[in-house]
Amino acid sequence: METKIFRIYGPPGTGKTTTLLNKVDQALSAGVDPAHIGYFAFTRQAANEAADRACSRFGFDRSQLPWFRTIHSFALRLSGIRQEQVMQPEHYKELGAALGFDLNVEQGGDDVFDLSKNNNPVISIINLARLRKVDLRDQYDRMRTDEPWNKVKYISDSLTEYKNRFEVYDFTDMLEVFVKEGFCPRLALTFIDEAQDLSPLQWDVAHALEKHSEKIYAAGDDDQAIYRWAGADVEHFISLNGGYEVLEQSYRVPASVHKLAERVANRIERRVVKNYLPKQDVGHVERLSDPSMINYSDGSWLVLAQAAYFLNDITHELKSRGHLFSYRGRRSISEALSDAVNGWEQLRKGKQVTGRTARTVYSYMSVGDRVKRGFKKLPALGDDELVTLDELIADHGLVEFVHVVGTAKLEENIRDCLWHTAMDKLPSADRAYITALLRRGEKFNAEPRIHLSTIHGSKGGEADNVVLFTGVSPAAAKAAETSPDDLHRVFYVGITRTKQNLFLVEPQDSTQAYPI
Repeated sequence: METKIFRIYGPPGTGKTTTLLNKVDQALSAGVDPAHIGYFAFTRQAANEAADRACSRFGFDRSQLPWFRTIHSFALRLSGIRQEQVMQPEHYKELGAALGFDLNVEQGGDDVFDLSKNNNPVISIINLARLRKVDLRDQYDRMRTDEPWNKVKYISDSLTEYKNRFEVYDFTDMLEVFVKEGFCPRLALTFIDEAQDLSPLQWDVAHALEKHSEKIYAAGDDDQAIYRWAGADVEHFISLNGGYEVLEQSYRVPASVHKLAERVANRIERRVVKNYLPKQDVGHVERLSDPSMINYSDGSWLVLAQAAYFLNDITHELKSRGHLFSYRGRRSISEALSDAVNGWEQLRKGKQVTGRTARTVYSYMSVGDRVKRGFKKLPALGDDELVTLDELIADHGLVEFVHVVGTAKLEENIRDCLWHTAMDKLPSADRAYITALLRRGEKFNAEPRIHLSTIHGSKGGEADNVVLFTGVSPAAAKAAETSPDDLHRVFYVGITRTKQNLFLVEPQDSTQAYPI
């Protein structure tokens, strides 16, 4: 039976999401009721951005677009599960304490249990089995884990008992309940983005939507399907019986990089062949053995590796040069440290800061030499209350210290002390990094131009320049012996993030390198 699902294959930079949004615009312009359009994305941010675009262009209120959602949010709304019944990380912690096991999980950015963030192997096995719709023992046998089977089975049974007892549901339950019992609205058009990353259970949701939709557009790229380890079923996407189109023009990938990308893509055994054109710029590809040779001064940068530990050395290199960057989503200088340094400089110049900032400054000062005992947490100062340096000295326990400088015994009054003198508890590594940042003229509160990430974490991203470490971890190399397509897809994604320059960094030790 031919499906209603029409696939839009979008090679890197061809604008598959934009294509979906344009089709939404066309439908709304033709008079389709916005309440009869479904738009489903993997993140709440992406779903909201699609809704905001429609609201801005057509003057809608957000409430007029009830089905612009993540798949989990859609299932939650129609499954009959109340928000207060949704399991939170503290529920797992409570169950773990009762069982004598650590069952801590990390919440995803969209309030969804995120396998890519979770490092609890037992919970991962349990959820993957359900997302893949396979027997728990089968999933356990497929996983490389030191956890004993009896423990996994015991925790799985206990988790089910816990949920039944307290009438709570996890995020996989939402999908299962919707597929089994949930009401599905009638929709004129349904759009699904990043369809190559749907799990078998999520495909069940998609096919439930198919029964109640006149037409479904599913955008994705099988060559960029790098989440199979987290349950994604790219085979289902490839094997759909309906029609499809391939977007043929990349607006990101330059010609020299496109040539390499095609070489890697052609190694993927199970794929839909897609011919697409690069942008007109030739771009630049350079192979290096020493990443310290790279100049990060201009443009935006992605520094990528197959495994996070390949990035450890480059973090030290960037700090020594005084570059502001993010590493796996976290800024290289914490918000607290940035606030403390900037706050002290404001105080020193006679300006006011909030109690919150003053409290952060105090946290980097020693008790006795800098702050009177009992004042470290500024108990008498509200978070939003404004205060000057003189007021901190007079009323809030700041010691009016004098700093002796050098052999000449020059005295430096507190009002003249720079951040590195005033905040004497700053770790030496932080002092060195802040000094390097200031020397370069970096603004602490600026958005970093340089982002370090695993290739998996970079999917959907792009930058003027990409530094790609070609090393392969032993675990990935072992997995590639039986499933080489997964590794080919990972490096295909890494290569195609650049808009101009690609720097390929070969391992300096005996680490296996992916051939590009």
